[in-house]
This record gives sequence, structure tokens and C-alpha cells, in this order.
Amino acid sequence: MKAYNCRACDRPLYFENSVCVSCGTGLGYSRAERAIVPVEKTGRYVDSDGLVWWVCRNLNLSGCTWLAELKGGACFSCSLTRTRPADSDLAGLAAFHQAEQAKRRLVVELDARGLPVVSRAEDPVNGLAFDLLNGGKEKVVIGHDEGIITIDVAETDDALREKVRIRLDEPYRTMLGHFRHEIGHYYEWQLVRGDLIGRCRDLFGDESADYSEAIERHYADGPPAGWKKEFLSTYATMHPFEDFAETFAHYLHISDTIETAAVYGLTTVDPSAFSLFRDLVVGVWIPLSAALNQINRSMGRDDLYPFVIPRPVLDKLEFVAGLVTSASP
Repeated sequence: MKAYNCRACDRPLYFENSVCVSCGTGLGYSRAERAIVPVEKTGRYVDSDGLVWWVCRNLNLSGCTWLAELKGGACFSCSLTRTRPADSDLAGLAAFHQAEQAKRRLVVELDARGLPVVSRAEDPVNGLAFDLLNGGKEKVVIGHDEGIITIDVAETDDALREKVRIRLDEPYRTMLGHFRHEIGHYYEWQLVRGDLIGRCRDLFGDESADYSEAIERHYADGPPAGWKKEFLSTYATMHPFEDFAETFAHYLHISDTIETAAVYGLTTVDPSAFSLFRDLVVGVWIPLSAALNQINRSMGRDDLYPFVIPRPVLDKLEFVAGLVTSASP
């Protein structure tokens, strides 16, 4: 995540700001400019080409500050959401607000990596859409199915999410992590084709293995002995699809955190100086994450990054990074 400054007073901004707390200027996020821009009191913004943009209609519903093409219209990020909690579901709407915040950050990450983000409206077959459902009202299974990503917004509740994390014996569980993992399934579905299939199988295993049987075996028997030598997490051991998605999520974890650290001066190393992602992981991420873990411990918090990256995972991360590079324009 890059650092943003108010164009009116040059004071620092957070990505979620709708108003500059220093000068009171209204703000909107321009996806076209990848910048936070000043908007008029009417919510209008005119870009350098003379195009008129408007603050998203969902500002008060989900805190969305992104700019839309039409007055009273939805921005690109909001247009990706196919289903949301009903207006009568007040708890679901509160959780929806936080889930949308995580989704907007995800879209910014994908744009920064040059990954294609195509909506279902643009491409009904290969496009992307999100069903953000409230598991407090109905049973919700988080997952991906041919471009449709389902997220349980109830997990924005810290207590519930922690309860699930402990029950599943996971070291890490966040709303943004869910989005990053599930988008990994989407991009494997979209990008791993042709000659890449064989290389992907060499690294992650045969994805044609029965998924239902893999789930049953995983929850009945747990991870295989010695799993830490080849996998990032126990969940990654369940099936090659899950190994890929976990690796993709960690690629985003690592990339975003390193770039944010560089922007704020926590590391002086330029991430773009590394031609191989695995070298960035070894040279920057591992020492940086160790330092960040110690900072968290100094505050009495759990480790920021409670994972160990074995050598085979470096190969997997490099494969994912190569996919992303090849998909970029």
C-alpha cells in the first residue's frame, strides 16, 4: 500500500479517509489515477482529461470512497459485489462495511500487480464476482467456484474469527486473508493453462485428485508427518488447489507488507531491485518479518507473521510471482 497525501494541504492520509482530518477537504479514490483526490461538496471530481467522476453511492452504506463514472452509480469495486446482506440485517450490514474495506484493499493490490480484474458484467464466463453473506443468519461456506467468491462477513467479528481460528488450529485468520486466499483460487483457474499446468503439478501436486476425499481425509487425519518441510500451513497440505491458494495469499501478504514498509521507511531496500521473488523473500521479507514479530511481542501481541518458509515454498512463491508477471500488461 502506497502512502497518500492530501492534494489540498499535503498532510498524510489513510486509504479509508473520506475527508481530510487536517483541512476538511472531501476525498475520493480514483482507480484510474491510483490516487486519493479532492472532491467537491457535491461529490464531484474532474480529472486532468476533463472527465467527470462522482463519489460512489455506497459511501454511507459501506464506507466506500471510490469514484464512480455516473452520479449516483457504484464504483468498480462495489460493482464486483453480487450479493450483500439485506437492509433489514443490521448486524450483517455492519460486518459488510468491514468486508468491503478488505475487498477494496485487495483490488488495489491486484491493480498494483497488473493482474486483470474483470467483472462478471464484463465477462459472464470468466469474470469475477463476490457474494458477501452473513453467516450469523445462514450457513456460509467461504470458497471460490468458477469466478464467484463467497465470503462470510460474520468473520469480521474478532471473537468469532478467533474462535474459528482456534478450532481449526490455524496460526492466522483475517478477513483480508480470506480475500487473498480465495482470489488465489480464481487466478489459478484463469492463469494456469497450457504448458504451465505441468509445472504447477510438479510444485503443488495433481489438482485432479478428488477434492471431497481430500477434505474428509484432512479433517479426519490432519496434516501428513513432516509437513513443515514442504508447506506453509496445515491447510495447504489438504489439496493442491489449497496449496496454490495459500501460496498466492502469502505472495500478496509479503508483497504488500514489504512495499508498505519501504514507503514508510521501515526498510531501505527497493523491492523492485530484485529480479527473483524468492530473493526478495530471503533478503528482505524474512529479516523484516522477524523484526515485525519482535515489535508485536514488545507490545504483548501475537506474531505479525507466524509462519516459517521452507525451501520448497520459495519455489512455489516464485512460480506464483512468475504467473503474476506474465499476466501483467
